[in-house]
Amino acid sequence: MPHTTTTTGPLPTDGPPYDVTVVGAGVVGTAIARELARHRLRIALLDASDDIGNATSKANTAILHTGFDAVPGSLEARLVREGAHLLRAYAAGAGIPVERVGALLVAWDEEQLAALPALLAKAVRNDYHAARLLDAAELYAREPHLGPGALGALEVPDESIICPWTTPLAYATQAVRAGVHLHLGCRVRHIDSDDDLHTLTTDRGPLRTRHLINAAGLHADEIDRELGHDVFTVTPRRGQLIVFDKLARDLVDHILLPVPTAAGKGVLVAPTVFGNVLLGPTAEELDDKTATGSTADGIALLREKGHRILPELLDEEVTAVYAGLRAATGQEDYRIRSHPEQRYIVVGGIRSTGLTASLAIAGYVTGLLGDSGLDLSAPAELPPVTMPNLGEAFPRPYQDAGLIASDPAYGTLVCHCERVSAGEIRDALASPVPPRSPDGLRRRTRAGNGRCQGFHCGAAVRALFEEERS
Repeated sequence: MPHTTTTTGPLPTDGPPYDVTVVGAGVVGTAIARELARHRLRIALLDASDDIGNATSKANTAILHTGFDAVPGSLEARLVREGAHLLRAYAAGAGIPVERVGALLVAWDEEQLAALPALLAKAVRNDYHAARLLDAAELYAREPHLGPGALGALEVPDESIICPWTTPLAYATQAVRAGVHLHLGCRVRHIDSDDDLHTLTTDRGPLRTRHLINAAGLHADEIDRELGHDVFTVTPRRGQLIVFDKLARDLVDHILLPVPTAAGKGVLVAPTVFGNVLLGPTAEELDDKTATGSTADGIALLREKGHRILPELLDEEVTAVYAGLRAATGQEDYRIRSHPEQRYIVVGGIRSTGLTASLAIAGYVTGLLGDSGLDLSAPAELPPVTMPNLGEAFPRPYQDAGLIASDPAYGTLVCHCERVSAGEIRDALASPVPPRSPDGLRRRTRAGNGRCQGFHCGAAVRALFEEERS
């Protein structure tokens, strides 16, 4: 089946209306499109950006959660629990790097220590039974570089780290290969609806669809109002993070979590599948849905928190600083609601757990579509997808002598910091969902993501990118 990915020019108008259109190509929107691709439907996936996963999904803490601390009985708790199992299995088959490093919720004062038994009981209510309490001695035996003064911890051994970039890319790749039309650079400006069709006015012209799924993340409330609803408002919550050099990786073995508050899980220290260490995020309520810049105050706050958690970390080199916006709605649960009379489903308020829950959310939304009157055929198996490995704990192409012997491009390093070969860059540029910018190429290969931040390889990477585009 020919792949349809468009980025510029008028949208195609020569075919029938789409059966379903998904607005928003983050990790949740791509997961929904992938699930729908299993049915005999004409599907479109839209995003205002020039790439998939280019907003909240690219700038999270990259944790595969267990859901141990979700609100028991909530939709989020159920979907995170189901999604964790689904994503682990999917990642293993698709080559998405996952490392089960476990998490420790560290208590730094008597009040936090007293809260740990309730968190343990909450985990049990969420059907997670592997958590256990640790005293200070066992905690420091597990994490000898932890700052002084910790009193104990709750161990959650199944919390894991995952590649946040490869996951939505895998979903989108499977969806496009199965016939989903991906239209990028396609911001929805207005929606007109009648008894049969929604007509979306976009930056690239009109699009007609029978059913509409709103997975627009930070802009989900705006799309919802276009359909006549005014039940929630998305408040962007900025999370700034510091990425430390790979030489810091030996300082920490687990995800180190604070005892959570109403504002979120707080500032953590976590290893990444790329071999770095993360410190963050902040939790700043903003009005501007584009405010993804870092601030001196935010970085100072993170350094203060990091000094208490892992003092030696602050002696290590900083590789990068970044910030992402989470879609807070003032409600702890997801805002997923079907409006069958309008042939419309809103998938809003999907916060930091959306990566973990993505496949379960997709299944849940597909079920709602069936309940709303869409004729779903029996689901078919999708062709398997194997993604390029970006994880340090798994073999990379430059380490594979057999692969290099068959294709020397995999032994020709372009980015030396991250050990990215010309073959990997070539493959990314020729993929079904290719990058539209060097930044998109970086998320597909790690090129330019290392300690020099592209100072040495930037020109060569840009040349390869421009050569493919021309």
